[in-house]
Amino acid sequence: MFLKSLKISAKNKTIREIIFRRGINLIVDETPVADDKSTGNNVGKTTILKLIDFCLGADPKVVYVDPESKRDVYVLVKDFLIDNEVLITLILKENLEEKSSHEIIIEKNFLFRKDKIQKINHENLTEDEFEIKLLQSIVRRNDAEKPTFRQIISHNIRYKDESIGSTLRTLDKYTTDAEYESLYLFLFGCEFTGGNFKQGILEKIRQEDIYKKRLEKQQTKTAYETALALINSEIEESNRKKARFNLNEDFEFDLDKLNKIKYEINKISSEITKTTIRRDLIIEAEQELNSRKSDIDLQQLKLIYSQATNKVKDIQKTFDELVNYHNQMIIEKVKFIKKELPDLENHIQNKQFHLKKQLRLEKEVAFKIAKSDSFEELEVFIAELNEKFRKKGEYENIIQQLSEVEDNIEKYTIQLNEIDDELFSEDFEQTVKKQLNKFNKKFAFISNELYGEQYLVKYDIVTNKKNQRLYKFSSFNGNLSSGKKQGEVSCFDIAYTMFANEENIPCLNFLLNDKKELMHDNQLVKIAEFVDKHNMQFVASILKDKLPEELNKEEYFAVKLSQKDKLFRIENY
Repeated sequence: MFLKSLKISAKNKTIREIIFRRGINLIVDETPVADDKSTGNNVGKTTILKLIDFCLGADPKVVYVDPESKRDVYVLVKDFLIDNEVLITLILKENLEEKSSHEIIIEKNFLFRKDKIQKINHENLTEDEFEIKLLQSIVRRNDAEKPTFRQIISHNIRYKDESIGSTLRTLDKYTTDAEYESLYLFLFGCEFTGGNFKQGILEKIRQEDIYKKRLEKQQTKTAYETALALINSEIEESNRKKARFNLNEDFEFDLDKLNKIKYEINKISSEITKTTIRRDLIIEAEQELNSRKSDIDLQQLKLIYSQATNKVKDIQKTFDELVNYHNQMIIEKVKFIKKELPDLENHIQNKQFHLKKQLRLEKEVAFKIAKSDSFEELEVFIAELNEKFRKKGEYENIIQQLSEVEDNIEKYTIQLNEIDDELFSEDFEQTVKKQLNKFNKKFAFISNELYGEQYLVKYDIVTNKKNQRLYKFSSFNGNLSSGKKQGEVSCFDIAYTMFANEENIPCLNFLLNDKKELMHDNQLVKIAEFVDKHNMQFVASILKDKLPEELNKEEYFAVKLSQKDKLFRIENY
């Protein structure tokens, strides 16, 4: 598949459209040489490579997050892409020379959830569906096994420092040797269906090893087994000691009886308290009413009352009658409220009697329960025995888990050995040698043409620290001269594209490269001639003032940027 075009649009308005050609496609700046203050940096050259990568499944953050500091976000760019609903459309074409050849149209934006666009040939897809669809469309694989689509195309897209400076190790630093093994066996056409299964087994073994180390953080399995044997011995001795205890046979019954007595005592005490409060309230009320009886100077008040009757006629009652009436009313009230006192007093006495009885019973039962020291000793003893059983359960559980882990590791190791028997068999190794020799002929030829040096890829069967066998691929210079790393990287990528096409291994026919100003002029010119001759695309971002004269031509420019005309033209919005 070749790059046909990359279009950047916002709300159905095209911001920029880049058309790619066969051969070399340069992304350059047009910053005037006479402008001392302006540079060709930060105009969007590398961002074009990132946008293509984004359309092929990379995280959108690669476009607006500083690669050196993941916390530094280019807010202006991020807000522009989201606020203006920027859509990136990448078109891949099977043959640039044939209009009717198959095309893959990829559309992606930077929005989220329901507003997110992620289409292949106008079909909106989820994250998982998107990569599988790319795998089916480009690599022509229908499975989601290792290596992944992103791993397969990693050498085609080089703008990150780690991939620019490394020929074979193009993935992130956390990638295992087993993953690289599967990747390069696939890339070199060494058919091995167990690669994904092997990686799965290795991952399971790794997880089991981590779990085992966590379980054995305090002690090893042998130490736990020794400690368990000691605990079991102590428990047997404790049980024998427990059998010799002379305990009250009715202990549980007496304890239950004591609890009921205490409950009854609390209940009776509460009733006595409530009844006593009621009795005291009646007595207080009686005292208050008695205090209201009239005992004032009746003779003096009688004189005042006589004077009043002389002046006011028709007063029917004498003063003595009024006083007597008042006092009689109070007496009647006192009689009424005192009526309940005898019953209350009787109730209190009965309850107090019952309370004393329960208190005596409590004392007797409590004494019976605690009459010997064995009860207190038993409490301490049982607490110690419980702790021993707790430790026994803990040790048994850890030993069981460790046994399961060891069984799993043994099972996975057997499966791994079965795979390795095939993978490292003489027949399969011959296949690896044969395919690698085919590739190295091209690698050595191209590097000799471009650099006068012969680069090669070799493999070694290594055993890692976990005693697992692996094919480990690495590059080296056949003539043992110093060479140039960027040159080796470009030669490898070109050689692999030619090799894959001849072996009918599906691949991308374009190579994306950043910082090509670091490459010598002669090599860049030779690469341009070579890729054009062998029907490839070599897309490179480079400062225009670093271009060799032979390539400083409009026909080689895919896009020209400058400080006044940056990639997204944000200033226009």
